Amino acid sequence: MRTILSIVLLFICATTFAQTTITGTVIDNNSIPIPGANIIVTGTSSGNVSDFDGKFTLTVSENPPFTVQASSIGYSTETMEVTTNNQELTFVLSEGSILDEVVISASRTPERIFESPVTVERLGLKEIKNTASADFYDGLENLKGVDVNTNSLTFKSVNTRGFATFANTRFMQLVDGMDNSTPALNFPIGNLVGMIETDVLSVELLPGASSALYGANAFNGILFMRSKNPFDHEGISAFIKRGITSQEAAGDNSYTDLGFRMAHKFTDKFAAKVNFGYLKGTDWAATSEVDKTTLGGTRADTNYDGINVYGDEVSTNIRAASGGLGFIPDVEVSRTGYNESVLTNYNAESIKADWGFYYRPITDNSLELSYVGKIGSGNTIYQGTNRYNIAGFTQQQHKLEVKHDNFFARGYVVADKAGDSYDMVFTGININRAWKSDEDWFGDYINTYAGIELSGNPQGLTDQQKHDAARAVADTGRFLPGSEEFESAFQRSINDPDLSTGSKFQDASKYYHADGNYNFSHLTDFADIQVGGSYRSYNLNSGGTIYTDNDGEIKYSEYGFYTQIQKDFELNNDMELKVTGSARYDKSEFFDGFVSPRLSLGLTLNRDHNIRASAQTGFRNPTTQDLFIGLDAGRAILIGSAPDNLDRYSRTFTGSDGNSYTQTGAVAYNNSYTSSSVQALAETGNPAVLEIANPDIVKPERVTSVELGYRGKFNKIIVDFSTYYNKYQDFISAEVVVSPYYGSVNDGSAVAAIANSDFQAYSTYTNSDADVNSYGASLGLSTKVFGDFDLGGSYTFTKQDFDRASNPDFMTNFNTPEHKFKATFGNTDLFENFGFNVAYRFSDDYFWEATFGNGIVPEFHTVDAQINYRIPSLKTVIKAGGTNLTGQEYFTAFGTGFIGSMYYVGLTINNL
Repeated sequence: MRTILSIVLLFICATTFAQTTITGTVIDNNSIPIPGANIIVTGTSSGNVSDFDGKFTLTVSENPPFTVQASSIGYSTETMEVTTNNQELTFVLSEGSILDEVVISASRTPERIFESPVTVERLGLKEIKNTASADFYDGLENLKGVDVNTNSLTFKSVNTRGFATFANTRFMQLVDGMDNSTPALNFPIGNLVGMIETDVLSVELLPGASSALYGANAFNGILFMRSKNPFDHEGISAFIKRGITSQEAAGDNSYTDLGFRMAHKFTDKFAAKVNFGYLKGTDWAATSEVDKTTLGGTRADTNYDGINVYGDEVSTNIRAASGGLGFIPDVEVSRTGYNESVLTNYNAESIKADWGFYYRPITDNSLELSYVGKIGSGNTIYQGTNRYNIAGFTQQQHKLEVKHDNFFARGYVVADKAGDSYDMVFTGININRAWKSDEDWFGDYINTYAGIELSGNPQGLTDQQKHDAARAVADTGRFLPGSEEFESAFQRSINDPDLSTGSKFQDASKYYHADGNYNFSHLTDFADIQVGGSYRSYNLNSGGTIYTDNDGEIKYSEYGFYTQIQKDFELNNDMELKVTGSARYDKSEFFDGFVSPRLSLGLTLNRDHNIRASAQTGFRNPTTQDLFIGLDAGRAILIGSAPDNLDRYSRTFTGSDGNSYTQTGAVAYNNSYTSSSVQALAETGNPAVLEIANPDIVKPERVTSVELGYRGKFNKIIVDFSTYYNKYQDFISAEVVVSPYYGSVNDGSAVAAIANSDFQAYSTYTNSDADVNSYGASLGLSTKVFGDFDLGGSYTFTKQDFDRASNPDFMTNFNTPEHKFKATFGNTDLFENFGFNVAYRFSDDYFWEATFGNGIVPEFHTVDAQINYRIPSLKTVIKAGGTNLTGQEYFTAFGTGFIGSMYYVGLTINNL
């Protein structure tokens, strides 16, 4: 931080400040004010936004003459020249299109979407106000090419172009420049502790790799959310939404979402704001009893493992456990589990607040110093390797930033606390064990079965009836949901972080981040030149419940720096070429440095057509979990592959011979068989089918990406098309392996251990040597029909190219439908002050694979709609709407609750 402040002071001392103030109004062709219009000085990031009456004030460091640009979604972009100080401007914007809106994220400099060198999607104030979804974050799923996977009511995962799980470390989410990913999990948890809707200024989304400007985590895409500055947006605004959620499993339940924003400019130099939001509802209940492992399996099966049934993950081969008795069947038997619905109350809740203090020491407002603090706490369901009840999870962020028209420097810290969160799978397992140990339960089962066999089976029971009888005896006295014994065991488990006896999820991790950028455009007319860099330091502190940090915090760091050059070439009066080149160097302390270059070309023809092409390489470093996790997930132990992590994890097992065997995490990487070959041995009895795994430790993953696109206008029809091809190298994923308690896989001496079921399954983090590629295309169309009705639609094609048959143990987690179609239809002024919007989405079926489980996600169709009425004199909007109005429940990921319908009425006051 000291270094950042020194650099900032140097910038301040080296800069001579001027002062030019501009005021004005933005109106349409009918002289109606346009609120929320963007007003910027051309070629800079200096700007402001018009208020509810279309008025604005802009104070900048530039000396006249210079040009100012005004734009708003749905209108043309207009420019005017400023020739004197205190000049008053009136912008008249004609009806235009979304292509006229200005974005910053694509090149870190303001430019029209029409001229952006890469694909970019945007939600502005108009789209947020008119979304048919329940809130602005849910409205992202209506954007072209965007996938939103629903983990729970308050936790949704945004992704683009495939390779998505809820632990989506490939996609980055920034709120006012701050990474919103949690330190413990290393990925964003939706908007659980994010922005309040009344404070949202704009949302921009870049699909695909953006490593060249934004670093390693911007691998699949990046989401930018910008809030309103209190200097530009004063006043008090508030909203409340009340309604119900409706689901067959959970019934009809109340839903409340409210928030307020207060902002005030105390003087021309000091302003402040505060936001508060609260959401309360009932989560989508997950009640599937489908067997995870056996197609068509039911609870009557001996080795049943229900999707949303926990405790039945514990199983054993009862013949091996009996000491090899020939009349005991050679089958796996699992313990009886508990339904998820008795292990959680499905409380969905989010409480969040943020505040900011902004100081502009120079009278021309070109320099701004700010402090922003954010804190959020919530309850949700998270599905990773297991299903987790996230209760009282808290995340806070604190940022200091200095920014000028030509530079910014910021430093921030992100810290989390797990609260009362717990693993529902291990809760079920350890409630069972609190009542009766695994050894005693399987002993009772075997003894009962043996008794039937040794007595000659006088009742003539079938094999299934023998197993039913054995389970009934073994389950005698089992803690039943609702009983005092069950509740006592439940409370002991969720408050115990030792996974051998409890299920508490414990964490207090944090990371520190600093980044800065300088734009030299004011110093040279040759090109727009930028340089920047970033540094991040991680402090992992889970107390051994997630990471191998039993003996103290794990610390490591990474850094990077980049440059970009952008230049326009006017080829003739009707043709202009924009060339953008950028490169970024990133270095983690565990891996060699990596350079990510990007080159893009944008050719504008007749101002109505733009053809773009880009090529880049990107990379992503292994995440904190890839490196340092050490977690027993039940069916397998997850073990990260950082060099010093392998021996830090150790555990002692009891073999079939009664002896104890201690393994460290290293055995997963240097003494293991593939999981599929061990399964083949069980089916064939032939040791020759065993294949050595011994996966390599993980290293950075790389991608080479090529993209072509077109944006254009054909009369009233707006076209936006893009296509891409991604080629991955050293693709990072999990590989399940099996390590014997004794013997070596290299000389075959471990075969006996595998035959005796003396082994442990591990989920390793490694790179595939297989070819992994993906490609796709998106087409968006929008126009006006029947006069003033807005009609838009998009189609997205996404495909993975991967040889699954040759790599049966390697999961790519593509998890994306091949075909998606979206459409919207509405009118903001159907009649005076009344508008409506309808949104339709179709998703093709697709295969979902993740560590929790694999399965088909069926195709689904949804319809959302809203109507709204504006009361201009009160600056108030009344809105009523519903989501999934067809009532056909669906899900977007294997293992989650079915998504039902939501119906709501909302009131928003004084929000532009």
